[in-house]
Amino acid sequence: MKYIIRILFMIILGLIGYGYYLKQTVGNEGDKWVGLGVLISALVLMPIFLWHRYKNKKLEDYMFKFDNKKDEKTENQ
Repeated sequence: MKYIIRILFMIILGLIGYGYYLKQTVGNEGDKWVGLGVLISALVLMPIFLWHRYKNKKLEDYMFKFDNKKDEKTENQ
C-alpha cells in the first residue's frame, strides 16, 4: 500500500509541476493541470493515506475523554 501512495504522490507532483511549466510557457493552460493535481491529492491521496496510517490502531486511545467523576471529587473537597 505504501508503494501505491508513493506512486500516487509522484503523479500528483508531476501534474502540479507540469501545470506550472505550462503556465509559464503557454499561459492559462496550466491551471487545469494544477487543479487536477490538487483535486486528486485531496479526494484520493488523503483518504488512502489516512486509512493506511490508522487501519490497525485503536482510535479511542487518541480521543479526548472528559471524566465527570473526577470533577465532582475536586468540587467536594
